[in-house]
Amino acid sequence: MTKNSKEKVLQTLLHTRLLPLYFYPDTEVSIQILKTLYSAGIRGVEYTNRGAAALDNFKAMLQVRDAEMPDMLLGIGTIKTGAVAQNYIDAGADFLISPATIPEVAQVAKANDILWIPGSMTVTEIVVAEQLGCKIVKLFPGNMLGPGFVSAIKDLFPDMLFMPTGGVEVEEKNIKEWFKSGVCAVGLGSKLISKTAMENKDYDGIKSLTLQALSIIQTIQKN
Repeated sequence: MTKNSKEKVLQTLLHTRLLPLYFYPDTEVSIQILKTLYSAGIRGVEYTNRGAAALDNFKAMLQVRDAEMPDMLLGIGTIKTGAVAQNYIDAGADFLISPATIPEVAQVAKANDILWIPGSMTVTEIVVAEQLGCKIVKLFPGNMLGPGFVSAIKDLFPDMLFMPTGGVEVEEKNIKEWFKSGVCAVGLGSKLISKTAMENKDYDGIKSLTLQALSIIQTIQKN
């Protein structure tokens, strides 16, 4: 698959406004979840680098993506070092996401012209991300910050896009509060793709919840 531009990746995420994220040690389960999310209408997924099998799984997922889901963007999360970032870029990652604002990851992302979304929890970290040239930051953990944090700081960063991850609920009131505060998208992990659902291979349940989340977001955007 040809390398996607940073702008194209960003616009895809902004179009769906929902970024699912997960990790599971089993390769086949990881692939089936990716297919399930695709069938629900998702076109951008964050696989998280949280286990020994992550890189091998990611490579296998990319092969299936290239063969069956060419318009799906597959990024990698929990990137904490430049070396790990480079490993996933070499594998074919479409974008990188970190739990914090890490300059060495920023350098690798810039050198490879790939979208990097750093995690931020404070105004200082957001300023650093801005200075590093980031257009979007992940507010993490979202449940510790809340929509009120976004409302309070958004005017300080008129050109920055915000995406909360961690604690976002698949229910209208919570998602509506986040978007009302000014976020551009929401990241959904265990609230969307639970450990139980993965262990039980409950792909129908994951698809149903994904469709529900997308429907809530579409309704909010229309109103």
